[in-house]
Amino acid sequence: MNILIIGGAGFIGCNTADHYLRKGSTVTVFDNFSRKGTEQNLRWLQSNHPNVQVVRGDIRRDNTLLQQSVERADVVFHFAAQVAVTTSVTNPREDFEINALGSFNVLEAIRLSTSKPILVFASTNKVYGGMENVRTQEGDHRFGYVDLPYGCSEEQPLDFHSPYGCSKGAADQYVRDYARIYGLKTIVFRQSCIYGYRQFGVEDQGWVAHFTISAALGRPVTVYGNGKQVRDLLFTTDLVRAYDLALQNIDFTSGRVYNIGGGPNHTLSLLELMESLETFFGKKLKVAYSDWRPGDQPVFICDIRKAKKDFGWEPAIGVSAGIQLLAEWVQSNTGEFEKVFF
Repeated sequence: MNILIIGGAGFIGCNTADHYLRKGSTVTVFDNFSRKGTEQNLRWLQSNHPNVQVVRGDIRRDNTLLQQSVERADVVFHFAAQVAVTTSVTNPREDFEINALGSFNVLEAIRLSTSKPILVFASTNKVYGGMENVRTQEGDHRFGYVDLPYGCSEEQPLDFHSPYGCSKGAADQYVRDYARIYGLKTIVFRQSCIYGYRQFGVEDQGWVAHFTISAALGRPVTVYGNGKQVRDLLFTTDLVRAYDLALQNIDFTSGRVYNIGGGPNHTLSLLELMESLETFFGKKLKVAYSDWRPGDQPVFICDIRKAKKDFGWEPAIGVSAGIQLLAEWVQSNTGEFEKVFF
């Protein structure tokens, strides 16, 4: 297959590129390389796959480059995004232009193409907003749902909260509707907490990697809220396998939306993560606490039963094993993080 990965030098993008290159596909990475760590990810990809193709472009404005890249593709993965709620609050216009306008440009490039490639779009659990109508309970170390034993399903009402939620939510709905109105083959993945190799997590986004990197380097971290916030965690290899299975079943999955995360059996709170990292690295984290962030859900856990039913997917890597894999990778690459961040 000819694979185009928009945002292909990012964390999920480079792991997806590596997967398909190993399978013998032709892969093009389309990225503007604005995010920290993307140049390092590209060098890693090129060292393992000299045949990877690279297009330096921006989905907000480089429409000719985008159209040419789409025309050659059988499958387009769209991962390029502004990914932080806090950044969206301080700069909502940039957030809108990247997430909403940029995604619209991708859809138009596909609609106007002769090749009509499949589109896989990475959406977010933030399209469900704060979920204030869902009852939660607070325990000693974590929040939990009262009435959702399987987690949040795709039937949960959309409630965009924060500029980030609005921009990603708009893109989410455009991708769905271009399947309905124009007959494009699209799949939307509303992703929960994804973590794994090549993740240069920062305070605003990628909290599992951010805390792990900070623990390894002895850097301080700030917890917003009380640290009992819970997310379902999914290791990148499990996410890429979900993409692959959904594509293999495109005649059924086209036009559909899936909540994708670790599900109720793969959850962790911030406090629990910090405890695991302190055990692994053998030292205490330097932790400060601050106010809750706008729109932050005290708990979000995906109901992943639809993905299992429709294309036979479920996570394979448990949380404890995944955190250890990530911590070992970070420990072996501390020099890379020092170059990127400091």
